[in-house]
Amino acid sequence: MSGPAPVGAAPDVVCLGESMVTFLPSRPGRLADVPSFTRAIGGAESNVACGLAAAGHRVRWVGRVGRDGFGDHLVDALAGYGVDVSAVVRDPHRPTGVYFRTDEDRAGDAHEVVYYRAGSAASAMSPATVPYDAVAGARILHLTGITAALSADCLALVRELTAPRPDRPLVSFDVNHRPTLWRSGRAPEVLLALARRADLVFVGADEAERLWGTGDPAAVRALLAEPEVLVVKRGGAEAVAFRRRVAPGRDDVTAVPAPRVEVVAPVGAGDAFAAGFLSATLRGLDATARLRHGHLAAAAALTVPGDFAAPPRRDRADRLAALDGAAWGTLHLGPGWTGDDQEGPDRTGDDQEVRTP
Repeated sequence: MSGPAPVGAAPDVVCLGESMVTFLPSRPGRLADVPSFTRAIGGAESNVACGLAAAGHRVRWVGRVGRDGFGDHLVDALAGYGVDVSAVVRDPHRPTGVYFRTDEDRAGDAHEVVYYRAGSAASAMSPATVPYDAVAGARILHLTGITAALSADCLALVRELTAPRPDRPLVSFDVNHRPTLWRSGRAPEVLLALARRADLVFVGADEAERLWGTGDPAAVRALLAEPEVLVVKRGGAEAVAFRRRVAPGRDDVTAVPAPRVEVVAPVGAGDAFAAGFLSATLRGLDATARLRHGHLAAAAALTVPGDFAAPPRRDRADRLAALDGAAWGTLHLGPGWTGDDQEGPDRTGDDQEVRTP
């Protein structure tokens, strides 16, 4: 990345990775049958950046996009969410990545996702093109395994950013295993090594099973003993956080069930969970609150059609995160539950429903 480092107040969080323009279907059905699409933006790290910015944190997204119309749209959209895009580089030779996806149809067929990202501007990120000054000074640096899979140069960059150094921010790493990106077959060893160098790791039990042969949270912790905090997400069931105590080999373990959610689209939940958890971490909340804020942010993403949804207002999220165990266990979140009207969206009854009329 050429040019001077961005100026201004140091960000709370820097998110580094690829963001793309995404095309959402006008109706359910096969990709071959969908007649038109609506343009939006997507990308794991930029989703997290938008979620954190919407929650009131100072966030910078570091990446590369093409010097093209899609790059213009992406940068403008991220800035519109309140994300600092001063460190974004426009590549005159490589395009901005794009992807298309479909919704599940009424027969329950899985949605399709087709990426056009090979040779993208983001794949040219490397230690030579992204100076450390772009991430230095942040409280948290958020990375994912997706970036490591884009190219050899991107992998070298992620390795450099996760290497121990005196001025390193707290490194948050979402394993985010995307099998189609890992054609070399090295994903298990590479992602394990990177995760072991991070301070905070997010991993789904399903992807841990694919990568390392176990989705059991305790077994995953045995594989990933180095990070101070490990969060294992068990789909729509629960999330388990392990936090290392001062004594070696001892952990505080916290498990929080996920609320019931009326799913509109099963995308973006993992990124939203990370944003909610990181926001609560920045605020110094306890492990239960961090997991609950992660679940609530994920529920916001699951109840909208796109990859990103603004999280609930902080006062609303805090109120729900503070429910007692019984009330949390009956929480039921549907489309519109994050609405901003003050009068009725948080009506709770026997089923602890939270909806916007």
